[in-house]
Amino acid sequence: MAGERSLESPALKTTGAPAPIWHKLRFDAKTAADQEPALASYLAATVLNHETFAEALCYQLAQKAGGPDMSALAIREICESAYKQDAAIVTAAERDLQAVLDRDPATRSTLQPFLFFKGYLALQTHRVAHCLWQQGRETLAFFLQSRMSELYSVDIHPAAPIGSGVFMDHATGIVIGETARVGNDVSMLHGVTLGGTGKIYTDRHPKIGNGVLLGAGSKVLGNIRIGDEARVGSGSVVLSDVPARCSVAGVPAKPVGGACMKPAQTMDQKFDMGL
Repeated sequence: MAGERSLESPALKTTGAPAPIWHKLRFDAKTAADQEPALASYLAATVLNHETFAEALCYQLAQKAGGPDMSALAIREICESAYKQDAAIVTAAERDLQAVLDRDPATRSTLQPFLFFKGYLALQTHRVAHCLWQQGRETLAFFLQSRMSELYSVDIHPAAPIGSGVFMDHATGIVIGETARVGNDVSMLHGVTLGGTGKIYTDRHPKIGNGVLLGAGSKVLGNIRIGDEARVGSGSVVLSDVPARCSVAGVPAKPVGGACMKPAQTMDQKFDMGL
């Protein structure tokens, strides 16, 4: 069966292994297969038949994105090629998976995000599309972006670079524009928009620093910077730069409360208005 095919490249066979997250994923898959025999074949195909995290992720993304326009096997080969071109994509995917485990109290095991969470799956599809974009394969990159949008209701332009350890919680309605940049260890909830303003064709989207928390439904518009470890309240509209470790909220967003530290890790969305 397709899930039993190993990647032929020796370099790819070592990519992403032996990371602890891969051992955890295999353990969780074996445990789930023992508990739910009806899912044993599915868990074997998606996780247990593979030798590395990279192999399993290629298979999973391809099974989700494949369809009448392009087969799952063809998409799997595209993902394999991207991972051979840039092993950092796999490292980022591992860090993203760990971020979900660390920050989402609803997550019970590695299987949930790897198999079912559209934020995680959309982000990994984007990473492949971004690799294709960097190679000048824009039409194929847009094809994956379009499939990602159809499948997961997440719309990320393939040109936008996104750091590692990123957590997209629920993810429905996230939109990230072409010249946006997202740093490492960022958390964002559903309905976040990193958008442009006007019809300028140059640099027109936000730059999100490391460790930023973007609340549900927040809109960050224009070529502005959100500083490291800043926090944007849910439903806010941000139109100007936000300093590092500053909390902002409102329409338009203004500083509220006191300084914040590591909001993306704590996922704390409460503002202390007494400070």
